[in-house]
Amino acid sequence: MEFSQEEPNKMSLSKFESMLKTNNVLFFDSDEFENIIHHYLNQGKVSLAKKAVKLGLEQHPTSTNLKLFQVEIYVFENKLKDANQLLDALYILEPSNEEIYIQKANILSKDNKHEDAIKVLKLALDLSEETSELHSLIGMEYLFLDNFEEAKQSFMRCLENDPEDYSSLYNVIYCFEFLNENDEAITFLNEYLNTSPYCEVAWHQLGKQYYTLKDYKKALNAYEFAIISDDTFVGAYIEKGKVLEKLKRYNEAIENYALTLELEDPTSFALLRLGCCHEKLGQNDLAKQYYYKTVKEDPLLDKGWIAITKFYNKQKNYQKALYYINKAINIDAENAVYWTLYAKINHRLNFLEESERGYKRALELGNYELASWLQRADLLVQLGETEAASLNLIQAAEFYPEDAEIEFRLAGIYYSRLETEKGSYHLKNGLTFDKELLFVIEELFPLVYQSTTFNKALKKLL
Repeated sequence: MEFSQEEPNKMSLSKFESMLKTNNVLFFDSDEFENIIHHYLNQGKVSLAKKAVKLGLEQHPTSTNLKLFQVEIYVFENKLKDANQLLDALYILEPSNEEIYIQKANILSKDNKHEDAIKVLKLALDLSEETSELHSLIGMEYLFLDNFEEAKQSFMRCLENDPEDYSSLYNVIYCFEFLNENDEAITFLNEYLNTSPYCEVAWHQLGKQYYTLKDYKKALNAYEFAIISDDTFVGAYIEKGKVLEKLKRYNEAIENYALTLELEDPTSFALLRLGCCHEKLGQNDLAKQYYYKTVKEDPLLDKGWIAITKFYNKQKNYQKALYYINKAINIDAENAVYWTLYAKINHRLNFLEESERGYKRALELGNYELASWLQRADLLVQLGETEAASLNLIQAAEFYPEDAEIEFRLAGIYYSRLETEKGSYHLKNGLTFDKELLFVIEELFPLVYQSTTFNKALKKLL
């Protein structure tokens, strides 16, 4: 319901709360009750709002607005049957009251009857002079139905009525993006900016569209106009910094990220990007300082720990890299990329069992890169677990059915286990797929490569 956004008269609120502490029942007019209820609902104090509704209806039993607040309370408590009954009674009394339709639609929406909710809201359009709220509600219902085209049209109608309705502007762009209509979004935003040339939100969104299309120069111009429109717009400085990074203008990117730290409290994202830019410039001490500030600001930001891990990995300080990759994994143990990095670092440290465990976990989480299968197989062979290695490679062959490296490894494993028939089968496959990679057996299985049995089989196949 539309009410004053100002807080209720402090005297009324104080008087009401004082009444609740005593047995005295004081009189309030219906407008006072409405503002008190609205205040409590905005504050999330539903129990106090409920008490105000009860007392309000006792003093003003015919007030439609107070009864509509009662409907809101019923909906909040999931008493949809009671809410519907009260709405039906109100509809008989005031069939042209648009708020009744809005509350009815709200109940239908809660019951996942979004198409019915849209029909009810469209009926309300014929009764209302101010249609922005209704179009916004209709747009949200279309979003629930994943009907982004209709949702987009509804939010556009909101903007026609109120060009400064930035919530609807964001929703329009969200629909364009979901429909992969970046060019159309750019056209729409440019038309919007023709009438609102100093709208920092529109410039910001325009920049994001150009960024998606990798038109970084136009994206940069858009963000600069956003900053001209509002030089305290932190989001524009962040996005401008990202574009400058893409253009490899790292010093300028640093300036923009640093400005955000002056305008608002430091964010882990800005600190992380500052670290990355300094690292790109070879300023390792500064990079390290910002990476540490990142994880201090947000200890649960796995990307921060990963940045430190990669930093120490490049410095060949593998012990520290291992320490920090474990931090990242403790935050997100379902990330295949982290487990792959964990495996590589452990391999550098010659911790073969841990390295194999890392590759295994990465594969389980969906990292089906050929290198992961091959590295794990080689580690298993080194650990003397040739059966597990062969099973791993057979699985890999399901994803890479004509890969010579897989076949030659299988051939080497089977010949080493004196399973010559299986070895010969995979040797033949490897030679068929790419005979130039035969050196794989020579490097990984030198004893097999030098054996008489293998050489006889190889001569027959060549």
